[in-house]
Amino acid sequence: MSAALALALALQSTAPVPETAPITVQHAPGDPLEKFNRRMFRSFQGFDRTVMRPVAMGYKHGVPKPVRSGLRNALSNLGEPIVFLNYLLQLKPGKAVETATRFLINSTLGFGGLVDMAKTPGVNLPHRPNGFGDTLGFYGVKPGPYLFLPVIGPTTLRDLVGAQADGVVLPVAVGNPFKRPEYIVGSTVVSSIDKRAESDDELKALLDQAVDPYASLRSAYLQDREAEIRQLKGKKVEATPGTELDEPLEDPAKGATPSPELEDPLTDPAASPPKE
Repeated sequence: MSAALALALALQSTAPVPETAPITVQHAPGDPLEKFNRRMFRSFQGFDRTVMRPVAMGYKHGVPKPVRSGLRNALSNLGEPIVFLNYLLQLKPGKAVETATRFLINSTLGFGGLVDMAKTPGVNLPHRPNGFGDTLGFYGVKPGPYLFLPVIGPTTLRDLVGAQADGVVLPVAVGNPFKRPEYIVGSTVVSSIDKRAESDDELKALLDQAVDPYASLRSAYLQDREAEIRQLKGKKVEATPGTELDEPLEDPAKGATPSPELEDPLTDPAASPPKE
């Protein structure tokens, strides 16, 4: 071994090894599973484009509107006991009584809920969405991580747990037919198709022109849920600049000037810069 080669090897063995920067995974605040969620969202977009939307549009144009409205009203009426129970849990007896009255009117005069008689001007008892996810939020439970899941769509850990609790109320309290697989699958399919058909214009307005459709849908969902919880607590709901809480499917990135940050698919165009 030459002296030059020996010196080179000695210097190499004693030279300090440069430290590599830690690998960090970018995600928006509240969305630690963003990489997984985006994969699920892309899969959803493919399924929606090839299957869900064509079926929903076929349902909308092939089934008469009175039939669709009747099915929607009947399924909504079956959810009123859940709304009633959660108003009781939230210590809102007035709202609970109104919900019970609405359920009674629609179940009798409304032919089992097919006709929403309770929302007519003479009665004026409109449907108010409420569930265990709302009750958890009412008592201060945080949303937890944002999730985008097959079939379910956008949700949070809190709302996912709440939805599972909502789903067992009728099967446990009433039993058949609400615990039969035929009813569970059938009602879920009909409800999902109907919701997709009715929300088509709003989804197109939100997603088609969005800089980042995933981030826009996430922001709209989280803002809408936050507004609902604040209303339950009796707090004033103020629309943030660039959004309309009365239209929860408004694109929060609409009108924004594209910046280099948007080239990163893991960056939320509607998110505020992280605090130091």
